[in-house]
Amino acid sequence: MVFESLVQAFRPFPILAILLISFITTLIVTLVYKWTTKQAELKKLETSLEAAKAKVALNEQQLAKSDSLITLGTQMLAEAKTENKAIETDRKKLDKDKAGSQKSLTKLTTSKDKDESVKARADLKALDLQYKSDLKALSTRLKDATKKMSTGNANLAKGKAGKKNAQDALKISRKSLEIAQEKYDNANGSTENATSKVKKKK
Repeated sequence: MVFESLVQAFRPFPILAILLISFITTLIVTLVYKWTTKQAELKKLETSLEAAKAKVALNEQQLAKSDSLITLGTQMLAEAKTENKAIETDRKKLDKDKAGSQKSLTKLTTSKDKDESVKARADLKALDLQYKSDLKALSTRLKDATKKMSTGNANLAKGKAGKKNAQDALKISRKSLEIAQEKYDNANGSTENATSKVKKKK
């Protein structure tokens, strides 16, 4: 009798044990699922954050490239202007020297001394050939300076257009990075960045 009453008294325990095990198993499965889902979400947000950082870096690189094009274009223009002035000075000196030499040699061609007259004519021809050669060299220098000026203007225009585009893109990518960082921090439960942002605003 005592044994039967004990059995009846403990009869609900196996059912309670099964219910308790079932509850604990469900709880563990739910927790593992939530944890796995959170990890997957964090990984996705981390990937987005890295992509946003890469985009900012790319835009900063494009901005730096545009700045260097502007610097190079400005430098080329300055060099071309300096060269043009030098060519102009050299041309004036060449013309002046030729005119001076030509005047004295022309005078000698009318000399009564036949040898002196023949030599003066030969010297005049040599002077004319040298003048044409010097003019050709100046023309080549002018052509190079003009080409440099044209390339400088192209670099400057390209750099300015690129800088405008890069600045606009950088502004957008920095905003995207800020949003991606905030989403990641919120999902990660990080309050560190939020605290530092509040300190910066103050």
